[in-house]
Amino acid sequence: MSPSMVKAIETKEDDNLGSQYQKGVKHLCENGINKVPKKYILPLSDRPNMNDGELNNVQKQNLKLPIIDFAELHGSNRPQVLKSLANACEQYGFFQLVNHGIPSDVISSMIDVSTRFFELPFEERAKYMSSDMHSPVRYGTSFNQSKDEVFCWRDFLKLMCNPISDVVPHWPSSPVDFRRLVAIYAKETKYLFLMIMVAILESLGLVGTTENKTEEDDNIIKEFQDGSQLMVVNCYPPCPEPNLTLGMPPHSDYGFLTLLLQDEVEGLQIQYQDKWITVQPIANSFVVNVGDHLEIFSNGKYKSVLHRVSVNSMKSRISVASLHSLPFKRMVRPSPKLINEENPRHYKDTDFSTFLEYISSCDPKKKNFLESRKIS
Repeated sequence: MSPSMVKAIETKEDDNLGSQYQKGVKHLCENGINKVPKKYILPLSDRPNMNDGELNNVQKQNLKLPIIDFAELHGSNRPQVLKSLANACEQYGFFQLVNHGIPSDVISSMIDVSTRFFELPFEERAKYMSSDMHSPVRYGTSFNQSKDEVFCWRDFLKLMCNPISDVVPHWPSSPVDFRRLVAIYAKETKYLFLMIMVAILESLGLVGTTENKTEEDDNIIKEFQDGSQLMVVNCYPPCPEPNLTLGMPPHSDYGFLTLLLQDEVEGLQIQYQDKWITVQPIANSFVVNVGDHLEIFSNGKYKSVLHRVSVNSMKSRISVASLHSLPFKRMVRPSPKLINEENPRHYKDTDFSTFLEYISSCDPKKKNFLESRKIS
């Protein structure tokens, strides 16, 4: 067979697959593939195996994320835990949260019902496909399927979570227990976020201790109580050639904090000192990371950090990211208390509509959006 004929056959195969790209990776896998389609193959410099040497070096040093024991925040050890929290947000932008108080059955039910959603027939999942970023429920694939030149190995279900009584009726009605279980999980993670956020505000010196809070402190905290919550349920199916692609490209999160629940399969990697570190899942824990809004609000003291997701050839992986911020229409700006002559203002005001406008016109990977808000 001539090279031109081979190329013609490959082109036809890619065209046939092309109509399926928009249906997601799960749909591709359900139809049987034994190699990664060209649409998902990253340039050599972006592939996850390029940094294997660096990754191994870091792992040999046993470098682990800081572990914050949430239960100790409520005891006599609170001042020390606040220092550890501040250090984690400054040096890593990430920490593992244990003893957080959310019942283990709520966590296991969330993973289970998420798994069952992605096991539904494609036609059932496809009911929720939408390009409207304001939609209360949105099923899709890749990172930004309307902008990505190379797709990533992920399908997602995005759920607006506030006000929860208004949005739940729009959520998937199948599996039959989906709405009930996810609503319980959303309420639990919202409360946990508020408790962590109070500790972070205290660690920044922006509110007083529990015994010494002022009316102004209460007003700051109330804004977060009324804030936004977006839940992203991710499915990363097994990949026949995992060294050629990523589940998600390097990016930072836009909000204040993200609470990430992982199943037992590894995949999350964070960038630390220019090296990619795989985060080892800890059962019944959360990986919490600083978002762009918290970096802006802290005037650069706490850092949002690049992270990505690798995939594997053996197991499907489920994760649930709960992203929290101020109300969508509320402007986020550096706290005036953190601006002075030695540390002038470093960021412009921003809000959710500014973020949506940006990602609708640009490639939203890495920390591009945050860089666009910096005052040079």
